[in-house]
Amino acid sequence: MYRRHLLGATAGLAAATALPRFAIGQGTGGSAARVLKFVPQADLAVADPIITTAYVTRNHSYLIWDTLYGFDEDYKPQPQMVQGHVVEENGRRVTMTLRDGLKFHDGEPVRARDCVASIQRWAKRDALGQVMMTVVDELSAPDDKTILFRLKQPFPLLFEALGKPSTPVCFMMPERLAKTDATTAVKEMIGSGPFRFKPDERVPGARVVYERFADYVPRADGPVSWTAGPKKVNFDRIEWHVMPDAATAANALQNGEVDWWEQPPGDLQALLRRNRNVNLEIQDPTGLMGMARFNHLHPPFNNPAIRRALLGAVSQADFMTAVIGTDKSLWREGVGVFPPDTPLATDAGMEVLTSRRDYDKVKADLAAAGYKGEKVVLIAASDFPSLNALAQVGHDMLKKCGLNVEFVSTDWGSVVQRRASKEPPEKGGWSMFFTFWSGVDMFNPGVQQALRGNGQSAWFGWPTAPRLEELRNAWFEAPDLEAQKAIARDIQLQAFQDVPYLPCGQYFQAWAYRRNLTGVLKGLPMFWNVQRNA
Repeated sequence: MYRRHLLGATAGLAAATALPRFAIGQGTGGSAARVLKFVPQADLAVADPIITTAYVTRNHSYLIWDTLYGFDEDYKPQPQMVQGHVVEENGRRVTMTLRDGLKFHDGEPVRARDCVASIQRWAKRDALGQVMMTVVDELSAPDDKTILFRLKQPFPLLFEALGKPSTPVCFMMPERLAKTDATTAVKEMIGSGPFRFKPDERVPGARVVYERFADYVPRADGPVSWTAGPKKVNFDRIEWHVMPDAATAANALQNGEVDWWEQPPGDLQALLRRNRNVNLEIQDPTGLMGMARFNHLHPPFNNPAIRRALLGAVSQADFMTAVIGTDKSLWREGVGVFPPDTPLATDAGMEVLTSRRDYDKVKADLAAAGYKGEKVVLIAASDFPSLNALAQVGHDMLKKCGLNVEFVSTDWGSVVQRRASKEPPEKGGWSMFFTFWSGVDMFNPGVQQALRGNGQSAWFGWPTAPRLEELRNAWFEAPDLEAQKAIARDIQLQAFQDVPYLPCGQYFQAWAYRRNLTGVLKGLPMFWNVQRNA
């Protein structure tokens, strides 16, 4: 089960009164009662969920595409598009059967060969999928309803890999789209999920629209939990409205112009809590883990000694206070490479982050490491409050360390696009960016993209770290939890040598939504099961 394998066991008040209104039209279809209006964390810059790990893309994609397996709130995989599976030959033969009634938005039935092509494309980009494919002898579609895995050896994480909500998610696409190169975006948003994408109503930087897919057939059984169970749709339209700023979003929510705001910043949460028509709830118990990601391909951060020196400058409390405020119940410091309170969390080597911060020492260490004033291009998302807060603190930190920083503040969509460039910083590339990962994406070496050290095939930043890769492989072979924990300690120690990223702490993000909404699921922003009461 997922818990066994992946967890190892188990503006102030004065300003508020003058907040601007944000006029939101009713769109081109559906009454107001049948339209759910949502404020996402950022605009949808990349729509293909396989070529990016951006959460806004992942959340968008769950509307359009479906998965073979879903995850419940206990992190256990449950059949979703499959009716069930059979495991034979001591775990080396797995046969999955698609359930009846699956249909793509273009009217074509979902066939097993669509799923095979989708799995193959996803596996080229996903850390766990890459490992999975090393033990696959055959992945085929004997008929339209059957998916067959023949394995060199049992792979206990097979169902978890195909159903995990961590990015990139293994979404099922039509074969003609799934044949697209894994580094090239698909040209159409055609899936078999509960909603259809409306490209004719897309307004970049302002609005994304989805409409209910009338031919979607939900599962008939199982509890609705996270991404598992029947996906019952109660709205004809889902409208994502990108707000110009947080104050406007807060006012729109309080006025009932929108129904749900994904990431209200800490300085507005007290205001929202006083509104009797608004709920604030922390729906993701795994929290969000902040990090500064280095570009390992170009100076100065191709030098591991320079990266190591910066560990001594990180104040996780400063980063988290900037993101969510001074309430220490909402954030944690002393955070390593695995989430606190999970079985693989360890204190190994943590003194590099928890000892007294000394900028003079950091400057001396940078000089000894060979830093010669090379420019550091820090790209920051100005329209993404939590990421902007991280970047502002990070910019100040780098300058205090004596680095030559160029601060490039732009929209999140541009950051997502620029971070994919491997060009040198002076030719449109970058040196560092800040981001968050959900704790569920950081539980262990199998799912944590940012710990990969496989060079050009690694996540943005492209670190080459052979020892990290060796330890990761050993973790997969570990016979029990205690062995996994021992390897996790070694991984964290090695990560503080290779420094694929700087850990910046953990915080817990509340969602804000109107009290007349019920059925809001925990975990991710999911748009099935939700309904509006009169």
